[in-house]
This record gives sequence, structure tokens and C-alpha cells, in this order.
Amino acid sequence: MAYILSLDQGTTSSRAILFDEAGAIAAVAQHEFQQFYPQPGWVEHDPMEILTSQLSCAVEALGKVGARPRDVAAIGITNQRETVIVWERATGKPIHPAIVWQDRRTAAQCSALEESGVGEAVSNRTGLVLDPYFSGTKVAWILDNVPGARASAERGELAFGTVDSWLIWHLTSGQRHVTDVTNASRTLLYNIVKGEWDAELLRIFNIPASLLPEVAWSSQQVGEVTTTLGLGGIPIAGIAGDQQAALFGQLCWSAGEAKNTYGTGCFLLQNIGTQFVRSKHRLITTLAASAHHRLEYALEGSIFIGGAVVQWLRDNLRLIGSSAEVEELAASVPDTGGVVFVPAFVGLGAPHWDPHAGGLLIGLRRDTRPGHIARAALESIAFQVADVLEAVHSETGTPLGALRVDGGAAVNDLLMQFQADVLGVPVVRPLVTETTALGAAYLAGLAVGFWASPDELRARRQGDVRFEPRMDSNERAKRRELWRRGVERAKNWTE
Repeated sequence: MAYILSLDQGTTSSRAILFDEAGAIAAVAQHEFQQFYPQPGWVEHDPMEILTSQLSCAVEALGKVGARPRDVAAIGITNQRETVIVWERATGKPIHPAIVWQDRRTAAQCSALEESGVGEAVSNRTGLVLDPYFSGTKVAWILDNVPGARASAERGELAFGTVDSWLIWHLTSGQRHVTDVTNASRTLLYNIVKGEWDAELLRIFNIPASLLPEVAWSSQQVGEVTTTLGLGGIPIAGIAGDQQAALFGQLCWSAGEAKNTYGTGCFLLQNIGTQFVRSKHRLITTLAASAHHRLEYALEGSIFIGGAVVQWLRDNLRLIGSSAEVEELAASVPDTGGVVFVPAFVGLGAPHWDPHAGGLLIGLRRDTRPGHIARAALESIAFQVADVLEAVHSETGTPLGALRVDGGAAVNDLLMQFQADVLGVPVVRPLVTETTALGAAYLAGLAVGFWASPDELRARRQGDVRFEPRMDSNERAKRRELWRRGVERAKNWTE
């Protein structure tokens, strides 16, 4: 049997998923890896642990069905997007831990750049805002803080990449230094109007062009895995940042179609077609993955803490032993008992964009139980998504008919029902919720002819689960207002 292998390199774990010709999951392997917090607001990963965990998952997934490299038509790669790795070209060794997209160490640098007046120029070229979330200031920080790094970069001895580039470099034994348009569009260095690295942006962030990877289309053969890695000869043919991969996997290929992915963070993307449009409501304009070799765009609202709030309940408060237990705990109470949880652990993303906001847990009473906190944590995810959708509606003027959902937390029925309630529109969950990995597989499969056309993929869609809203409009308005008050307090918690 033939397969497509999807390498899904996420923020807290690496996974490999084998998909068959029907787009069904044949095998899954997953390994979590360590998170490092060297200072408040800093988040780092070990690049070598990312690499080894991802490779071991790939080999394990093949082993589960007895597949060999010759049984795999192509590899698709999807990844945590803005996370930065800089490594030596000669050795392939990183010069610093990976700085994760959640990391806020460059907040002051972003503020200084904004005050210098370059914000509009950056946004007009990239569709992004000046925020530590994106890669550009992270790269500059490494060059300025690792001894000798800037001089080495100027000599062309270093390479920068998001995680896709890091994986491909090692999968091809250093033969290919490449990324795709979706990942490039998250760096603050790529002009998404012209479709090229931008010299003025490189000047603004003081980053040598020699660091940069080649930019490929999302559905395009870019190389083959070397024989030394146990996956020898398999073509790498699909690359997309995780949220663009999910948009593609949800078949949101036409303007107006939207999805939300519930992962470590939450990310809502709406396809807006082939014309670049700047957001007026603090959303991001980003490049979408496409099976066609052309620039396509999406509006995006990025929420930094989504499913990570459940991990926080597990690892920090120890209210649950595993993430899967949160639904049962939350369902042990009929409501939050007045508890409001704003999980602004690393600031607030869209539509607020406040890097200085702090997490907030308020409304506690003598009768507050763990179930109330768990339920408030789940509801915080849904409220943040509602904030972003409200901004999207203000942008487009077109009400959303339904929200397509995916990601790990999308399997939580209690959360999905509350999401429909607080939005007042249906929430639709596909049969295969791993649409991030599925999107990467689709992109790779289309590039090598494993699937004949996008129309074939659309015809295979089946088995959606639909959650209809049950909350009345008055209760919805009351709950949204209480949430807004919590958000305002989180923004002002240091004052």
C-alpha cells in the first residue's frame, strides 16, 4: 500500500502520521519534548531534541504498519511557524537554543522599532505587526547576544530557519536550505506582496541576507531524504506552517472560508483570495498554502494560549493527571461559578496585541472547586476565539455561516459546544481532526501525483460532526461582557 508521510513538528511534541490514499490515518507516532523557561517570558527548545524526536516518530510510524521508504510516495512537513533556529553551515550544529514563537524577550525591541516609525513600512510589506511573536527580532537577538554570531553571519557561515528549514537541512544532509512561502511570511523579513525577501526589511532588523533560506512553493518537490536516516529516497514535496496547513487540510481554498485550530495556541484563518489586503482591526494578513504556484492570502487571528492552558492546569496546578481528563473535570460543575480565567501567560495576541498583559484568574469564592477553574480554562479558549471572529466579521462585513474546527482540543465536546454557544453559529468538526498533518500530506501528495487534483480531495470529504448553538442571545451577551472585563483587567494588571 502507498502512503504519504506527514511530519507534524509542533510546539510541545513531534508527530509523524501516515495517510493512505483515502486520506485516512494509517499510523501515528508522537513524542513530547522538553520546554525550557530560562527567564520570565522566555521560551526555548533544544533544536537537536526537535530533530531526533521527529526522526524517531517517522521511523516508528512506518514500523507500525510495516512500511518501507519505497511505500511512501512523499513527505509533507508542517511546523510551529515563527520559532527561530540559527546553525553553523559547516557542522549543522545550532549556536543557540531555538527561540520559540511564544517567547517575549524582544518586546522592548519591537516597541523601540514601533516608536522609530517603521511599523507602517513593515506592515505594508509583511501584513504583520511589530510583535515578539514573529521571527525577525528573535534572529537579531541571537546575532547580537551569542558571542561572535554576527561576525560569523556576515561571513556567510551561519544559516537561519524556522523549524521546517531545520528539519529539511538535516533530512537532506545539508544539501537543501529551504522554506516555503507560508513560513517565510511569518518572519517579518519576507515581502508578501512581491513574494521575495525584502532588502529594506533586512536593513530594519539588521539581518544579513546570507542567513536566509531559499523560498519554495508549499506544494513542490524540494529534495529527497538521504539514505543515512532510514527514510532514504523519499521526496520532500509539501511544506507549510501549521496553521496554513490546517487551512488547506480543511479545504478552505476559496475566499470567505475559515477554520480555527485548537493547538497550543488557537489560530483562526480566513481565506481572502489572491489580493493582498491590510487588516483594519489588528488582524494579520499572511500567505496561505496553495496547490497552485501563486500567492494567496488569508486573514489570521493568533491566540497565544489555547490548549496550553490545559497543560498549565496539568503541570503547574496539577488539577489533572492528563490533558484528556479536563473535560470530565469541567463537566463536574454546571458552569464556572462566576470564575473568569484570562490565560495571558505570554501576553495577548489578536485582536489585542498586548505583550505586557498578564494572566488573570478572578471570581474565586469559598465554594470554588477545581471543576470551576477547569471549566473557566476551557471557556477562556472559546472566548478568545470569539474575540478574533468578531474582528474578522468587522473586517469582512460578512457573517460566518459556520466555523470549521480542528486540532487536539477540538475533540473536546464540551469546549466545542460552548464555542458554538458563545459564537451563536454552528461549529463543524471533520472526521479527521488532524487537519494540520492532513494539509501537509495533501500538499505533498498533489505535488507528486499521489492525488490527481484538489477536486479529488474535496470529493472524498465525509463524516463532519456539527455543534449547534444553544445559549440564548441575552446570556451570550452577559458572558461576553464578563469576559471583556476580565481581559481589560489582564491588560492593566501592572498598573
